[in-house]
Amino acid sequence: MARPIAREAAMQLVFEQLFGGEGEAETLVDLIDYAPGDKDKAYIESVVAGVREHAAELDEEISSCLRGWTIQRLSRVDLSILRLSVYEMKYGDVPVAVSINEAVELTRKYSSENSCPFINGVLGTISRRMKAKA
Repeated sequence: MARPIAREAAMQLVFEQLFGGEGEAETLVDLIDYAPGDKDKAYIESVVAGVREHAAELDEEISSCLRGWTIQRLSRVDLSILRLSVYEMKYGDVPVAVSINEAVELTRKYSSENSCPFINGVLGTISRRMKAKA
């Protein structure tokens, strides 16, 4: 299973949802030319559905870490990456450090270098809060 590739595909579907798209499996094949295997498909469907279901909670968690920003000011790419990573951190079986690292790598690929420390900082804050609650 190529989890980083599946994560990237999931992020693209989460991004599509921000523009009113369905973020469904057909998009993977039709628009981004990716036909995942069964395990990757299950992961993608689970994460995309989970992000959709918990979007308000995820946005609240993200918003609580923003200083001088609002969630509405974030680029949609950055918001998609943050939602995906926070969902994985809270509900997934991915180690927190891996989720943060993969989020930063997605940011490097799809956003700007300036966004990397921002994404890392927000996710690091959320991670520390989660550890404090545990």
